[in-house]
Formats: sequence, C-alpha cells, structure tokens
Amino acid sequence: MSEIMHVLELARQTPMVSDADVVVVGAGPAGMAAALASARSGARTRLIEAHGCLGGIWTAGLLTWMFEMGQPGIPLEITRRLDRRGAARVGANPNFYTYDIEQMKLLLEEMCVEAGVTLQLHTRAAGVITAGGRIDCVVTESKSGRQAWRAPCFIDATGDGDLAALAGCGYDVGREGSGECQPMTYMALVAVRDAAVASPCISFWGGWSGHFDGHLQAVERFLAEIRRAGVDPSYARPTLFHVRGNLLALMVNHEYGVSATDAVAITRATVRGRAEVNRVVNGLRALGGMWEGLQLVATCEHIGVREGRRVHGLYTVTKDDLVAGRRHEDAVCRVSFAVDVHCTNPAAGKGQEEPVVRTQPYDIPLRALMARDVGNLFLAGRCISGDFLAHSSYRVTGTAAATGQAAGVAAALSAKQGIPPASLKWADVAEALKTLT
Repeated sequence: MSEIMHVLELARQTPMVSDADVVVVGAGPAGMAAALASARSGARTRLIEAHGCLGGIWTAGLLTWMFEMGQPGIPLEITRRLDRRGAARVGANPNFYTYDIEQMKLLLEEMCVEAGVTLQLHTRAAGVITAGGRIDCVVTESKSGRQAWRAPCFIDATGDGDLAALAGCGYDVGREGSGECQPMTYMALVAVRDAAVASPCISFWGGWSGHFDGHLQAVERFLAEIRRAGVDPSYARPTLFHVRGNLLALMVNHEYGVSATDAVAITRATVRGRAEVNRVVNGLRALGGMWEGLQLVATCEHIGVREGRRVHGLYTVTKDDLVAGRRHEDAVCRVSFAVDVHCTNPAAGKGQEEPVVRTQPYDIPLRALMARDVGNLFLAGRCISGDFLAHSSYRVTGTAAATGQAAGVAAALSAKQGIPPASLKWADVAEALKTLT
C-alpha cells in the first residue's frame, strides 16, 4: 500500500460574499425547495449547486419517476405546474408519476427567478470556516476560483451531508454494524419505435394504478427480454418508465459497495454503469421486434446515490418511529412511503430486500433537520438525522422536498429573528409553512 503524502498549501486571500440571510448548498429536490421556501419567507437567499442545472437526481440524474409528491406546499405545487404544462403523467394519485426532464429543469429555474433566489451553478463547497460552534462561512470552488459565502444560517442539501462533514458534524453511514450502503443506480433515457408495442415491458404504462402488480409483471417480462438478449443485469428488477411519446426511462443498473464520499469509487461505478446501459440497449436492439431501432438518447450526468452520510441532529428518526407511526408536535411532513432497501450485498440478491418491519405513516420533526454539532446549520433531504431503515423510507424525493421547504422556512425565521435554530418557536415555523400550501 502506497504511503499517503501531503502538500502544504500557501495561505491566500479568498473573496467574501456576504449579502445573504440563508445560504443553501445543493440544489436537488431538497435544496431547491429549501431555497424557494427561504426566499418566499422574506430571506435573502443564495443557492449553490455543483451541476449545470437545478433538480439534482430529478434532472442531472435522469430519475423521471416521482415518489411522495403529493406532500403539501412546494412538492404539490411542482406537480401541478408540471401537469399544467403537459410535462407530467399525473394520474389520480399525485404521489407517483413520470415527468419531462427538460421541462423540469426549466420550471425549477423559473420558480427560483420568481422567488428572487440568487443562484450560482457549477460551484462546489470545498471548505467551511467555523467560529464559536457555528459556521462563519462556506468556501467554494468554481471557474471563478475560490469564494467564501457568509450568512447567519446555512442549509446542507448536498444529499451526502458534505457541508455538515466539512463543518465537523458527527454522522453515520450505512447499515448499523456493517456500514453497508444501498447500491447506486445509473439511469438512462431510451427511445423505442412504438411505445404502445413495447407496453407489456413498461411499468406504469398509462399512469399509476394504485398497486404494484402491473409493475412487477412488466419487470418480469422486461427481465426476460434482457436475458434473451444475452445480458444478465446487475439489478434484478430492471424497469422501463414511460415518460412521453416513445421516450422511456431505463433503470437496469446497481452498483454495489460504492461509497458516496469516494470520488474514485464513484468514477468507476459511473464507467461500469454506462457500459452496462449500452450493453443492454445494444442487446435489445439486436433482438428486433419491439426493440428494433431502440436508441440510447441520454445517460445521466451523475449516478443516482441512495445513501451517503446521515448527519446527527437534535432528533433521530428511527425504525421504531416507523413501526409506531409516531407523531410529533413539530412535524414538518408525514411520510407514507414504506421501507425500501435495495440489497446491499449482490450475493444475497440483486433486487429489494424483503421488509423486516411493518410500518405506518409517521412524522419527521423539525428537530431532525437541525444539526446537533453546529448551531446555525439545517439539514434537508436524505442527509437528515435518522437510522438506516428509516432513511430507506424518507430518502425519496417528494419527502426530501418537504424537509427542504421546512428547513428553508426555519432558516429564514432564524436569520430574521437573530436566534439559533434550537430557539425557534414551533408556532412561528408552522404558521410560515402554511403560507406555502
């Protein structure tokens, strides 16, 4: 094993930007909702994003499939606005639908402009300067070089808890005991000659029916087709989602044992994922029939990450909360999505693990969105405070957006009132959240 070497960087002056009340790092479902809610609550809000578009897994990740988007406030607003512009296949249940990715990118930018959010893309958090148990400023890297961003309140919406880790917060990763994480998934878009002909292999064709029977039957048929093409996919439940017209989303990949905080491992997973997607598409096209002329339209800008760091908060959402259907006075959202653990060990299965607990709808309290170890840091999305099994339920994007809007409102109030997050009155937060619905 080679010795790890270090270099000593020279001290340098970094330009400071200090014209915001709230700085949100990460513009995925959680960060975008956090920034909108903060700005709509009257706070000067800056949103920093590493990629070239808003939406994270919704857009750069090519997810195309929504979960829990009937949550009141910004999630439901996005659903209705996509539906009005004909950019979503929203049926009777607004919690589940497919959507047009390019329209989603445009809509999220329009919403941020409307709310007065100041946005900077192509910018990544690289460091944090703390003082007195609080974040003084976040240091970023971009084509503009290094910049420092100062504000009374910050929100970590990076998904993997990057900002919290840079600030020195405690966190957990993976399954308790083993540290195993759920696999990543590399998504793609494909086009068929006639989606109606391919519909027996397409999940949720014609909209959400309210049960998974049709989905599982389509998955089995699609899996049989992939194997007939001579490919054994890394994901045992490969899925096609109907986006619009003859455009489909393709989910066939699992990347096991990859750390969300290891750039080398993520790079290798991305290369493997793209290669597998191409093998599947080429194999299916060679079959002819419904797959004749199958085209690979796009592969995702970043691989889909199911879990990274779970940052320690003032409250930890646990499996027991899900089993009991626990309610909280400071509930920011109610979650109905069940435990959904994609097998962490491919030797034990390449699909989803059988649920080990029976869950009920449960609350996520505001305290789970407040970092325990840093006084002015809120958490939003899948990096909030919870255990492994609870995380497998609340990690879906509609819930991430719901936690984001709560963090945004609370951060705006904290900044405007000049008090730490832990001193906020829940009645004030609850009243402000009502204005978003």
